[in-house]
Amino acid sequence: LFRSNEYKSYLSILAGCIMNRVVLLSQFQRSLQNATRAGSSTTTAAAAPAAAAATSSALFDKVLVANRGEIACRVMRTCQALGIKTVAVHSEADDRALHVRMADEAVCVGPAPSNQSYLDMDAIVKAAVSTGTQAVHPGYGFLSENCKFAEVLEANGISFIGPKERAIQAMGDKIESKIIARAAGVNCIPGFDGVVPDEDEAVRISNDIGYPVMIKASAGGGGKGMRVAWNDDEVREGFKLSREEAASSFGDDRLLIERFIDNPRHIEVQVLADSHGNCIYLNERECSIQRRNQKVIEEAPSIFLTPEVRKAMGEQACQLARAVDYQSAGTVEFLVDSKMNFYFLEMNTRLQVEHPITECITGVDLVEEMLRVAAGHPLSYTQDDIGIKGWAVECRVYAEDPVRYLPSIGLLTKYMEPSTHINTNDTGIRCDSGIVEGSSISIHYDPMISKLVTYGKDRDSAIDLMVKALDDYVIDGITHNTPLLREVLNNDRFRSGDISTKFLEEEYPRGYSGDNLTALQLSRLLPTITALHFLKQHRQPTNGMYEFIVSCDGISTEAHLEYNNGNITVSLDGKMVAVTCKDDVLHNSRCQFTLDEKDPVTLQHLDFDGVEHTVRFESCKRKITVLTPLQKKFMDLMPVQTAADTSNLLLSPMPGSVSAISVAAGDEVLEGTEVAVIVAMKMNNSLKAPKSGIIKKIHVAVGDVVDGDQKILEFE
Repeated sequence: LFRSNEYKSYLSILAGCIMNRVVLLSQFQRSLQNATRAGSSTTTAAAAPAAAAATSSALFDKVLVANRGEIACRVMRTCQALGIKTVAVHSEADDRALHVRMADEAVCVGPAPSNQSYLDMDAIVKAAVSTGTQAVHPGYGFLSENCKFAEVLEANGISFIGPKERAIQAMGDKIESKIIARAAGVNCIPGFDGVVPDEDEAVRISNDIGYPVMIKASAGGGGKGMRVAWNDDEVREGFKLSREEAASSFGDDRLLIERFIDNPRHIEVQVLADSHGNCIYLNERECSIQRRNQKVIEEAPSIFLTPEVRKAMGEQACQLARAVDYQSAGTVEFLVDSKMNFYFLEMNTRLQVEHPITECITGVDLVEEMLRVAAGHPLSYTQDDIGIKGWAVECRVYAEDPVRYLPSIGLLTKYMEPSTHINTNDTGIRCDSGIVEGSSISIHYDPMISKLVTYGKDRDSAIDLMVKALDDYVIDGITHNTPLLREVLNNDRFRSGDISTKFLEEEYPRGYSGDNLTALQLSRLLPTITALHFLKQHRQPTNGMYEFIVSCDGISTEAHLEYNNGNITVSLDGKMVAVTCKDDVLHNSRCQFTLDEKDPVTLQHLDFDGVEHTVRFESCKRKITVLTPLQKKFMDLMPVQTAADTSNLLLSPMPGSVSAISVAAGDEVLEGTEVAVIVAMKMNNSLKAPKSGIIKKIHVAVGDVVDGDQKILEFE
């Protein structure tokens, strides 16, 4: 019965009904939490943005947020705190998303693909007009830096909560922005300021500039359409991939080439400007921990800059903002070399993903200031009001395999955010997300799950708190990058502040190898899981000695457990450990234990089938088997399954759509030759031949949607 298709069908229906109820309940609870946080009077930025009801009547009555996910929720929280009604737009795939639930009204603007929904300017403008919206906040990405969108809104009498069209256009074009920056007295990177027409010209220009060079899209940002090239062949390959990526992401395939500054820091300056001639900078953010030109960990302030360099960078950022009559929140990005020489990289004419860490150290709600400026008010602050209080760190939690840097899609079967709080020492945790347990991570959108922010009195305390927050963060159902984040945070070089944009490739020259458990970690994990197993199997335990065989990472260890009137002692390899636990460990995915009354242990218990536990401990996910000696004896008699031979196959490393097939059946290829391109979450991923040989069969066609590990092609 349990293997029958009919049973599975009924079970699937039942699971769907339960999941719907769980999602609705979680979203309702989350909305209450958001409302509570938004109503807080705390000004420390690790809390939700503070309310300013006294000024709400002078702002807007209704704001449409032209975005999705965490940034839509974050903008809505400030609007709600100010008493402003909100309108959500959503695709068909997002009809149950958290930002839709949070809003006062919601309008569906199209199918799941972003170019048919969140990038559909006409549909979003129509939604704004039909709902009586007075202003639109674009968030980041999508239409946030589209000057045409701002222009169309203004033509319909709707305010764009961002800079004017001219500033968006000038700074959104990397070629024009460099010309303006030079004229404004801003330090710039040597390079070619014109549009590069083709691969041959790209090679010629690169040789004139001198290798290495950076090929980058003239429009857009976020690491898309960017490639570093060290020779002519890499220029040709990078030019092709960058052009395709730029066209698909921004609708603009123009590219520029500039000198690549090897081993720099990526440091950006937050600016705020209004229509009354005021312009201030809110210090810097260190964004050097990156992979594939996308930021992974950010912090504010930078440990590297002196006060004098900070002031010079801030003043140049304001000079650039004034040169284009900038009016809103914006970010000027710089590359900084080892001698603190800094060079203009680009200006992002929108709210940055990492803006919360600036809010933490300054106490300024950037979204509220954007609303004020869009409504014609002057800034609430002068430059003298802006200081640096404490330290903030942000981790971008992505749905991706951190070993291969490939996106992961699926259902969040378990999801519990760290407890967000502010304690008496002005330290705390802030988690900006747009999902709940039961949400789906889709191939159509960015794979970021959340922005996890910690705030402390200094850098060490903020990092230490981030490590604890990651240990408390329960995410299951998809693969995510918290193991990499935690390892970086505990890296000695990172702790010392010796970082650059090449940090990850230098520390992991062969790539991140995965979440390896140390002997110390195992000495804490194994007694804990033994005690948890005992409690789950013995709901009304009796005093006595119990024997188990605990197996982890292919190694089996004998465990001796003594239960005596509620007290548990576990002995492994001759070492005895007293294990105490909270009362709710049997019913909670996040379990709290203490070893020997002094060593706190947080264990995420994700699944249990009676003998095998799926756990995450200090970001390391493991399957641990706990058996009695008799169970182990019988288990050893079970046949071992052998893995299927895939040596002649190229499998898709991720879900996505096939955008190109570069070979045909019968072709002879060399190892490392590009054979296909998979587009996943707006990124082009080149698939290389894993070996030299003759192509026997192509299993997919251009336009096909593929799953992870699906056959792409087969070798003879």
